[in-house]
Amino acid sequence: MRICISLKSSTCRTCQSGHSAAASTLADTRKRSVLMSLLIPLAFVLKAQPGHACILNVTGVNFGNYDVFSNTALDSTGNIDVNCPSAIGYSIALSEGGGSHTQRVMNSGAHRLNYNLYIAANRGVVWGDTTSGTARVSGTGIGVSVNHAVYGRIPARQNVRAGSYSDIINVVLTF
Repeated sequence: MRICISLKSSTCRTCQSGHSAAASTLADTRKRSVLMSLLIPLAFVLKAQPGHACILNVTGVNFGNYDVFSNTALDSTGNIDVNCPSAIGYSIALSEGGGSHTQRVMNSGAHRLNYNLYIAANRGVVWGDTTSGTARVSGTGIGVSVNHAVYGRIPARQNVRAGSYSDIINVVLTF
C-alpha cells in the first residue's frame, strides 16, 4: 500500500500532488532578503504484514528562515507518529530526497541548499535506510501512538540565493 501525506498530514492520491502542495505553499512564503523559508514535507510508503495495521501521522521538518550570514547551523524538528498494535515490530527508513544520505539537498529552481536529517538530538547519526553509514529507527507497537522525532540541520554559512527551498523525503514504514 502506498500513502502520501501532504504538508497538513492529510492523505493525498499521489506523491506528485503532495509535492505540488508543497510548491504552492512555499511560493506563498517567498522571502526577498537573505532569509529563506525552508520546508521538507514527508511522504510515506507502507510495507505491511497481512492481518496487521499501523496508523501514521506526520509533521514535516520546517526550518523557517535561514540566514546565510549566521555562524550557527539552523536546526529544526519534525515528527513521525506510529500507532501499531501491541507487540508488532516496525522500522522506519528515510529516502535520500534530492541528494544522498550523506548530504541531502533542498532546491529552489537551479539553486541548492545542503541539509540532513538525524535520528537523535545530538545529530550524530543520519536517518536513512542503513546504507552509507545511516540508521533506521525501530520500535514495537504498544497500541497507542509513539512519537519519533526527525532532527534536521542546515549547516551554517552556505552561500545561497534567497528563495523558497524544499525537498521531498519518502518515509518507509515496515511492519
